[in-house]
Amino acid sequence: MPQIPEKIQELTVGQLAARSGAAVSALHFYESKGLISSRRTSGNQRRFSRDALRRVAFVRAAQRVGIPLATIREALAELPEGRTPTEEDWARLSRSWRSELDERIKQLNRLRDHLTDCIGCGCLSLETCVLSNPDDAFGERRAGSRLLVERRGSATSTTSTATGGGRPSRALSGETGCCDD
Repeated sequence: MPQIPEKIQELTVGQLAARSGAAVSALHFYESKGLISSRRTSGNQRRFSRDALRRVAFVRAAQRVGIPLATIREALAELPEGRTPTEEDWARLSRSWRSELDERIKQLNRLRDHLTDCIGCGCLSLETCVLSNPDDAFGERRAGSRLLVERRGSATSTTSTATGGGRPSRALSGETGCCDD
């Protein structure tokens, strides 16, 4: 990692990239999203203050654990202008992000467990596949699309859960649809 003399208070985008390990394009992207900032020289070149190194490290560490950039930007916006995130800031934010990460881990574990079933059969059946048809409450009762009956006052109307919404039902039972037996 190239060393930058202490007397240099501003870094070029190339120096920041070399020191942080982030690509120049990533730094431009971070800047466009408000995660870091620079000033422009009279020659229109970017100059970053040295604290941008810590901000980039903060962004990259948060990204590595799956924190969305919008959430990272909100966290950085809470800091006083120009102040870099400290160890205490990271500890506070990581505590607040922990429950969100725990929930994502649970979701990924469920996906992994269901993926084994899909690899085993290979069908990706819309009847039973929890990956291609997640949280299908009606699918537990029978296969195919449904027309759901909604009651408004004394009149009966229908709403489709498939793509042909609003077609009238042939019967007034709650689960009549195109794939009924």
